[in-house]
Amino acid sequence: HTEEELSRGHSNPGKNLVNGVKANPASSSPKSSLPVPMGPPVYVDLAYIPNHCSGKNTDPEFFKRVRASYYVVSGNDAANGEPSRAVLDALLEGKSQWGENLQVTLIPTHDTEVTREWYQQTHEKQQELNIMVLASSSTVVMQDESFPACKIEF
Repeated sequence: HTEEELSRGHSNPGKNLVNGVKANPASSSPKSSLPVPMGPPVYVDLAYIPNHCSGKNTDPEFFKRVRASYYVVSGNDAANGEPSRAVLDALLEGKSQWGENLQVTLIPTHDTEVTREWYQQTHEKQQELNIMVLASSSTVVMQDESFPACKIEF
């Protein structure tokens, strides 16, 4: 191999492959440097905050563009930063730029220290932005297991 061939990765045929498909190295990272074209916001009834509310790929831009009546926060892994305080703060930042004061309900599926602290520390801002955090007091019992649940009606 020539030095040029080696620098292009010919000596490593698996390089730039993701699940056997050739991938552009820049596109394999969650936050690409390529600008995403702006469009009108999308309005939905219910949105699941991606990646268990991890800060890896959710930022204020997500909440500016995906405007939901209900957001589900499912993170329950403090070691991996789930849920992420930065993502919860991004909801406040994104919603503050909507230009309309629509009611938003945040539904955490787990009671975590991060969500409790965020709720207490930003409660005034939540009220100002018309954001309600829905605490679950219901329990579902299935066979020998029971777990908290939340009923949502549309």
